[in-house]
Amino acid sequence: MKITRLKTWQVPPRWLFLKIETDEGCYGWGEPVVEGRAATVEAAVHELADYLIGQDPHRIEHLWNTLYRAGFYRGGPILMSAIAGIDQALWDLKGRDLGVPVHQLLGGAVRDRMRMYAWTGGDRPSEVGAGARALVAQGFTAFKMNGTPELQIVDSHRKVDEAVARVAEAREAVGPEVGIGIDFHGRVHRPMAKALLRELEPFHPMFVEEPVAPEHLPALKHIAGGLGYPLATGERLHTRFEFRDLLADGMVDIIQPDLSHCGGISEGLKIGALASAHDVALAPHCPLGPLTLAASLHLDAVSHNAFIQEQSMGIHYNRDNDVLDYLVDKSALAITDGFCAIPQGPGLGVEIDEAFVEERAKVGHRWRNPVWTHEDGSIAEW
Repeated sequence: MKITRLKTWQVPPRWLFLKIETDEGCYGWGEPVVEGRAATVEAAVHELADYLIGQDPHRIEHLWNTLYRAGFYRGGPILMSAIAGIDQALWDLKGRDLGVPVHQLLGGAVRDRMRMYAWTGGDRPSEVGAGARALVAQGFTAFKMNGTPELQIVDSHRKVDEAVARVAEAREAVGPEVGIGIDFHGRVHRPMAKALLRELEPFHPMFVEEPVAPEHLPALKHIAGGLGYPLATGERLHTRFEFRDLLADGMVDIIQPDLSHCGGISEGLKIGALASAHDVALAPHCPLGPLTLAASLHLDAVSHNAFIQEQSMGIHYNRDNDVLDYLVDKSALAITDGFCAIPQGPGLGVEIDEAFVEERAKVGHRWRNPVWTHEDGSIAEW
């Protein structure tokens, strides 16, 4: 079997789909994208196609190393996201060809279903109490919210009080047993994070995510020692080597690799195992589409340290189309009582409606991150 073609589609709301085809009619789907940079990743995928056409798609590890090492320059969000979607598609293809789900190829599932969480409150968090109650009514036992809008590097304590009040509102709305993830989104700088992290302790967060931007992770040892709840990060780290340094530092409790950004299932498996060696939990990042979610569930299936899975159904970014819209069988990723069954179909276990993809690709998207500014006109972290 030889790879013959890589096809890509930009589809609403902000995703990029990839299909790898072969001379024997077997195929696989993946999702190579960086939110807001879909066209750039798409170009990278087609550049990397030169290494793939004519190759045996079953040699996934060999092809991964070819894509990662043969270009000399390596890493970073664009290249690793292009590799990630290709890797997902190769695993999907191999599973389809052999008639087994990907998790069987990775050693077999350690769980039957995965605990899921959902988002509430939007980019500038509001009405978090009502949103949290609605999610609990749907059966979720955990949710995530943005902790704060933009913050200056040194800001007023009023902003801290407002952030704490929003978390208090959410906790009061759902009671003590529901997990609350609080996403700082890298918006909080070291001087403000020191105060905010500690003032959140009475509300027992399930975790605080990206307490500082990824370039400032060494600051965690100075601002987060002794906290009584877990810290999570990793969506903007792209290789096992970046996670190695983070884990060796001992200041993170949950890692959140994104299987559309970190080199795909192959690299995600290594990252999860590395975390396990440090007794650190795994909670893959996934505010993206159905293929990233399916790939994440297969990693969760074989990772004993995986404890919860993000998904983006109904998230505020999903205008025009949502996660399940692109599936032939929407039950493949159905969430019931806050859990999603591990997909059991061949490959990733989801069937993409290619005709619908073609139709929506005519609309496409040009999604961009919002550009925020502080009162003085300087750029704020989004």
